[in-house]
Amino acid sequence: MHDLSATRSGRAPQKRSTRKVSWDAVRAGCVVLVMIYHATHMSRVTHPELTPRLVVFPFQVGASLLLVISAYFAAATIGRGSLRRYWWKRMARLVPPFVGAVVLIWLVLRFLRPPSWQEPSGWDLAHHLLMLWNWKPAEYAFLDGSHWTVPLQLMGFTFAAALFATRWGHGNKIVWVLWAAVLLPLAQWHLRITAAPETYRMLVDGFGVHRWHLFVAGVAIWMVSTRRLGRVHFAVLLASCMAAQALHNYVRLPDGQLDCDWGSTTAVWIGMLVLTSVACGPDWKLPPALARGLTWFAGISYCVFLTHQTVGYILLHYLDTNGVPPVLQTLAMLTTGTLLGWALTRAVERPAHDSLLRLYDRLAARRQSG
Repeated sequence: MHDLSATRSGRAPQKRSTRKVSWDAVRAGCVVLVMIYHATHMSRVTHPELTPRLVVFPFQVGASLLLVISAYFAAATIGRGSLRRYWWKRMARLVPPFVGAVVLIWLVLRFLRPPSWQEPSGWDLAHHLLMLWNWKPAEYAFLDGSHWTVPLQLMGFTFAAALFATRWGHGNKIVWVLWAAVLLPLAQWHLRITAAPETYRMLVDGFGVHRWHLFVAGVAIWMVSTRRLGRVHFAVLLASCMAAQALHNYVRLPDGQLDCDWGSTTAVWIGMLVLTSVACGPDWKLPPALARGLTWFAGISYCVFLTHQTVGYILLHYLDTNGVPPVLQTLAMLTTGTLLGWALTRAVERPAHDSLLRLYDRLAARRQSG
């Protein structure tokens, strides 16, 4: 899941933007990778009754890179204007579409789910809106598994604003914070993959400790692109983030052996290098029509991310039972996710963000005049 505060809306801009279209391209690409991963791989993992997919993309890479992108733009924009307005703007961008998507998914599950699927209750809706699943996954089930990134982003933006308000958010001190965010979880890695106490697991997973390196990577990429961090120092820090990603992807098998998903790990490593190239290099020269399409999709990509998975799985079920080929099922899921994301952007994300921002500005002006 990613920060769209730096992304234009689906509408054509009134004046020329200095924003790199390359960022639109990588953001759009990451969301498409998430959709393909869910459509071709996770759909069969969670619903093995589906016909095997002819083409499978089994690498969990898109969502992780979206967190890196989110951290990059958080660092790039946090110094612009009021810190309180910065935080409010991020909350106004992320929370309303999340609420809208959850209600939509709950309604679809309740009234359009396949007969064999469990009916979600009102408590399931409340638990998901409260984002309790990262804390107690055994007790609070996901209505949509893609949403695990949302609380991490909300916490990340809140921590960034709180940190920026202190001396530790500026100058060389921020580098110490970045290294601590990488090394502290690494030091606890052995405890995390063993039979750790439930309270420890709840705190580590709830605060996303084992994913902090993704935020560090995004901030580090911004710092090296703006020459706030030397290239050698950046290379060592990014390599540490890559090592943390590899350890994150280790799991303990039932026989006690450790196994790592090296495919997903390598894909995230490559993605980090691509993002570094985008941040430090010139903008990509793309055909105007392609650039406009990427910008449009990037503008709706957060809502696409929020709405595509569970609704897409229901669509796959009905298409599969009616004999639709797997490739067409995948295309239908991608198309439906895009349309739902566009609709949610138009109906909820954009108007809610604009209204909440106007509310903040009115209240701020009233405080200043008072």
